[in-house]
Amino acid sequence: MTIPTPSDPAAVAVELEKLRGTMAEGFARVDGSLALLVQRGDQTDKAIADHEARLDALERNRWPLPSIAALVAVLGLIFSVWQYATRT
Repeated sequence: MTIPTPSDPAAVAVELEKLRGTMAEGFARVDGSLALLVQRGDQTDKAIADHEARLDALERNRWPLPSIAALVAVLGLIFSVWQYATRT
């Protein structure tokens, strides 16, 4: 088999086929990288949604703490006044 000369139309076709193969390989690699980035983005979105849900649950469970603290303070005040009143 002889190597065709550059002026030969077959040589141009062979070089175009090589170029096409190289481009297809490059596009496949870029496509794979993009698919990986999309997958990582989806995982990040899921993690953020999970953290948001956990944070919302913590905020919902935290609301009675100030009420409990106020109730304990009022009960302490009532108990102190009662002790003072019974002592005199």
